[in-house]
Amino acid sequence: MIQFIIAACLCAEASIAVATPASTTPSPAAVNGVSLTVYSSADAASFDPQTWIAQQRQGNDPTAAYQVPGFGVIREIRGVEMPQGAGSLAFTDVAAFIDPTTVAFEDLTDPSTVVTNQRFEFDLVSPQKLLEKYVDQKISAMVDMNTAPMRVDGTLLAARNGQLVVQGADGGVQIVNQSNTTLTLGALPGGLRTRPTLLWDVVAAKSGAHQVRTSYQTSGITWRADYNLILDPTDTKADMTAWVSMLNVSGRSYDNAQLKLIAGDVQRAQSNNNRGRGAPMMMMKVMADGAAEGFQEKSFFEFHLYTLPRPANIPENSSEQIALFPTARNIPVEKLLVYEGSDINGFGGGMIDQPEFGAMGKTKVDVFVRFKNEAAANLGMPLPAGKLRVSKRDDADGSLEFIGEDLIGHTPKDEKVLVRLGSAFDVVGSRTQTDFKSDRGRREMSESFKIEIRNRKDKPITVLVREPLYRWSNWDITTTSQPFEKKNSTTIEYTLDVPANSEKLITYTVRYRW
Repeated sequence: MIQFIIAACLCAEASIAVATPASTTPSPAAVNGVSLTVYSSADAASFDPQTWIAQQRQGNDPTAAYQVPGFGVIREIRGVEMPQGAGSLAFTDVAAFIDPTTVAFEDLTDPSTVVTNQRFEFDLVSPQKLLEKYVDQKISAMVDMNTAPMRVDGTLLAARNGQLVVQGADGGVQIVNQSNTTLTLGALPGGLRTRPTLLWDVVAAKSGAHQVRTSYQTSGITWRADYNLILDPTDTKADMTAWVSMLNVSGRSYDNAQLKLIAGDVQRAQSNNNRGRGAPMMMMKVMADGAAEGFQEKSFFEFHLYTLPRPANIPENSSEQIALFPTARNIPVEKLLVYEGSDINGFGGGMIDQPEFGAMGKTKVDVFVRFKNEAAANLGMPLPAGKLRVSKRDDADGSLEFIGEDLIGHTPKDEKVLVRLGSAFDVVGSRTQTDFKSDRGRREMSESFKIEIRNRKDKPITVLVREPLYRWSNWDITTTSQPFEKKNSTTIEYTLDVPANSEKLITYTVRYRW
């Protein structure tokens, strides 16, 4: 007999101890462990592992794991007792969100073993599932009436919306509220399991201890890269730590796993339901053994492979960080002040001769930190795309204060990393159109600007002034007060040194011809 209490709310499931079908228990010597490959399409800007963990704990959406931006490929070698001839094997320690079409089985001891059928059973025991299985079966309900309990015996006709429909021996029907009702049920019906289970029907020529390898894909697991940069008091050196942040809501823990990470834009065919999510795919693979240090990197096909030389534990329903590489210290960094007075990025493809177009300027001067990902800077490992947070130590009390964050893309070694931290407080700019002329007969127009940078700091600064040339593709600078550099076909840049507590002007005229 099985007895349990239905809670006041159906969503609060009782914990029920029931017998489960015996699973194959491998001998410790035969177990080689789990290999986990995790593909991630997580957007570092919006993906927050804690949101998914909170949602999983609330249990409001049983399909939430399928919405996690990524998936895993699990490979596992287990020791089993193989029956001779026709028999079956059951693995219960598997992920809960398996794609059954991806399951594979291989007998490493005897490759002649044949799998005739395989299936994934996930109809797990819960109070509501049990009641559904007992429809048309005899039950006994003890209902708390506040004064004295009332016993209801009969056949369960229905169980939904928090109510039981019970038909007595005399044919009468009673509706019983499940709230504060104790039910006594018969033997557990078939088809229910306490844990997700993979089952195989096999035909083996040899019985005894075998090693078998299984693999499958599962939803509910992903990762992203996170970086922390700490500036020194002079803003010329920095230390950086790098982490792999993993989310596991796949319904299983992965213990003593070795971790490999492949970073790059890995192509994956997607169903119509997933199209548009797009995004670079990143792959992490869990394998075995090593010292306590960061990932070791090497080129792998057209991507990069990061190997963690020590086992890792990835618990179920967890968000965990693993060091990508040891702290890189004394990285030479450069603080940049950049003024882009126009919101227009460049020539848009058509000639523009409206005088007011682009005439209004901005005042904010943006602050950036730039460093080179090279061995000479104590870096030189290709960096997976992720979020980079920047802090600076306060000399007054030694505390670290957050000063900004930005996203970085996949960055090869020897490439520069540019991180935007916000806008300067004590440095402002202005951009004013001082003249505009258009002569359609001569097929030319000219435009003049005055750009002012005001430095309210008590020390000199250098500001990079970036100007877009957006009216037409054929242009030349006819007059300028400062030397400039042509960066591309639509952009020029000025490097302006501004003394402490002073202002500096740039004036220039550009001529367009068509």
